[in-house]
Amino acid sequence: MKFGCHVSIVGKIYLAVERAVARGCETMQIFSGNPRGWKNPDILDEDIKEFNLRRKKAGIDPLVIHMPYLINLGSSDVDIHSKSVVAMLNAIERAKKLNAYYLVFHPGSHRGTGRKNGLKKVAKSLESLIPMIDGEMKILLENTAGSGFSLGSTFEELSIILNELNWDNRLGICLDTCHAYAAGYDISTKEGLSDVLRKLDERIGLDKLFLIHANDSKFPLNSHVDRHAGIGKGYIGTEGFKKIVNHSALKSLPCILETPHVNEKDDMYNLNLIKNMREES
Repeated sequence: MKFGCHVSIVGKIYLAVERAVARGCETMQIFSGNPRGWKNPDILDEDIKEFNLRRKKAGIDPLVIHMPYLINLGSSDVDIHSKSVVAMLNAIERAKKLNAYYLVFHPGSHRGTGRKNGLKKVAKSLESLIPMIDGEMKILLENTAGSGFSLGSTFEELSIILNELNWDNRLGICLDTCHAYAAGYDISTKEGLSDVLRKLDERIGLDKLFLIHANDSKFPLNSHVDRHAGIGKGYIGTEGFKKIVNHSALKSLPCILETPHVNEKDDMYNLNLIKNMREES
């Protein structure tokens, strides 16, 4: 398993690579623009070139781009939905220039119109977006904690979206450990993890799982509360992450930490902790 963190692009986008290097990242995740805004200024070509050169030199791969939080492809609000599609198109274009491998997004919320309608809306929206994906780049649906009207907290819901799109090979899944645990999937024990991965394989297929977001959970199993904790400081626990990191179905995947941090040292601590859980093959 290759490990990395979500790092900031504040200042110049290529400074994110230096931040990733300082933390000891083997892979990395960024927002390619403002995560809480609809519009972003264009990234200068020379900054993109510098970003790509620095990342190549550092050997950090793959690059993951997280879509803005505002995006909601399941929204029935015409304005929100239209802005969401445009924002995703812009993110895809940026990802191409930055040589990103994976683009991660949350399926969104049906906002009271019903899960069936919301899931179909997400699938229909993706149908217009996936033709923009080039080469081996993939859009990854991230599982959610299942609070309120949010979509994608169960493997069944994620499979409905993928099935609507005929299991297109430009789509896949990002499994967030905190979200999964909060949604009721007990991955904190060896037996629980094996059962969860069996269910994932049956509903979606492990061949559709391309990325792990490693976050402990501040709240108990099935709480439906999305609150990340540092590795080993939540309900999944150190022993739980040891099982996740070394599971035969997962250990070849890239793994991104989105753990709470005040400064660089917090990221370094969590990253070193989870790296040291790797067992020799």
